[in-house]
Amino acid sequence: MPEPTVPPGPSTPPTPPVSLAALLARDDLGLRRMAGPSPAGVAVHWAHTSEMADPYPYLLGGELLLTAGVHVPRGTDPGPAYFDAYVGRIVAAGGVALGFGVAPVHDTVPRALVAACDAHGLPLVEVPPRTTFSGVARAVWQLMAQARLAELRRVSEAQQGLAAAASRPDPVPSVLRRLAGRLDGRAVLYGPEGTEIAAAGREPGGEVRRALAELSRFVTGHTSTTATDTVAGTHLAAYALGTGQGFVLGVAAPHRESGDHTIASVAAVLLSLLTGEHQSGTGAARSSALVRLLLGARPEEAAPLLGGGGVTHWHVVHARPDTGTPDPVSASALGAALGSPLVDTTEDVVRVLVPASPATPPDGREAEGAPVTPPAVSARGGGEVGPVSQSGWVLGVSAAVPPAEWPAGDAQAARALARARATRVPLIRHGARPVLADLVPAGDAEAHARALLAPVADVPALTETLRTWLSLHGSWDRTAVALSVHRNTVRQRIARCAALLDADLDDPDVRMELWFALRR
Repeated sequence: MPEPTVPPGPSTPPTPPVSLAALLARDDLGLRRMAGPSPAGVAVHWAHTSEMADPYPYLLGGELLLTAGVHVPRGTDPGPAYFDAYVGRIVAAGGVALGFGVAPVHDTVPRALVAACDAHGLPLVEVPPRTTFSGVARAVWQLMAQARLAELRRVSEAQQGLAAAASRPDPVPSVLRRLAGRLDGRAVLYGPEGTEIAAAGREPGGEVRRALAELSRFVTGHTSTTATDTVAGTHLAAYALGTGQGFVLGVAAPHRESGDHTIASVAAVLLSLLTGEHQSGTGAARSSALVRLLLGARPEEAAPLLGGGGVTHWHVVHARPDTGTPDPVSASALGAALGSPLVDTTEDVVRVLVPASPATPPDGREAEGAPVTPPAVSARGGGEVGPVSQSGWVLGVSAAVPPAEWPAGDAQAARALARARATRVPLIRHGARPVLADLVPAGDAEAHARALLAPVADVPALTETLRTWLSLHGSWDRTAVALSVHRNTVRQRIARCAALLDADLDDPDVRMELWFALRR
């Protein structure tokens, strides 16, 4: 099989095209086919109006070109040569159809134009006087919007189905079956040696099978991660999985619809996660860690089985998408970006357990095992963030904690996420630097904190509201956002705290002392 290449020709926009037949079927437009091939297979990407005698420089490809024939020379018969050159330039530019308005310049479509369109295989459509060119363009965009909506719905349903398949006891075969069913074709997982590990869907002919296997070897030996080809009328595609181990997803389908590439890409991401876990051999170790924890082992005893190269400290990350609710696919992708497969997806928050790495401590001395924030979730000055936070997530990151303190890290990450959402920044880390309060003996500090906060200690909602309100410098609105309550609820709780504590919460000294106590 020859090396897959991109066919030459004009490019078209990445939007769902509309069929010329669909435009001709619109009674409100009254369009009539005059020449050229059947409109059923003609895909229109947009409509463009031009009265230039040579429209080639102004076309990108995929257009239904609309003209009233103003460019046709008047007073003399331009002859077939003029229209032949005109239509030839449209075809060379990638135009897919020509619409000719019969008013006000011309009463009928010129016969020489009809003949030229037939000769060049360009569909010619007559636009009646009652139909404006802007009306034709609007109809194209309306049909395109409908096609786009249908594509998004189809992709969304396929994504949900693939995610559900990945959670089954046999995830790899389930994902392949679901993908093959969605594309009405064949889905194959190839191993590092090019051998077929698993497959689902209708078995293609021998020529197609060999071509798909060769296409999979092509993506493993080149820098490109995807490749496409067409053999015996069957559309082929190969996707190198992101595990770096040579796994490839191959797809063969009798037709290619808008959105198929996106659906196959979702399956490739899921298979990357599944094959990556299988290849690393850590899945069994994590299952063993889960069993030990369920049977009463301490976190520090199970932590070595979770991977991370023997790290002693971990970060807890809480994340929420900018819009909508998290789904298993996006949560897994977030975990992969953070460098950890330890992901927990709840109704509105994704939690990720990320191993910390050693680094130089704040005083500049080398310290073995000193934990720091991993690069993927790092931030300087509370505002500059890594690439993960720029891709639609809001993150809260705990300090680096040993396994025995994972619950404390979970609480830190939750508060950091609440503060990030309230202050509308993409990432906030829990501060773990030394503070002046650390100079007070721990026992004395805790005793003072218990005594000071005793009037509100039995009402968790009051202490949490007070902590959040102080951390946000007394902002009612931001505290309400962080706690997901109404601002009047915040005011009532703070007023209740002030009454129970018998303190003036507008006094900065009082605020400082309460903050000191709440940190303990």
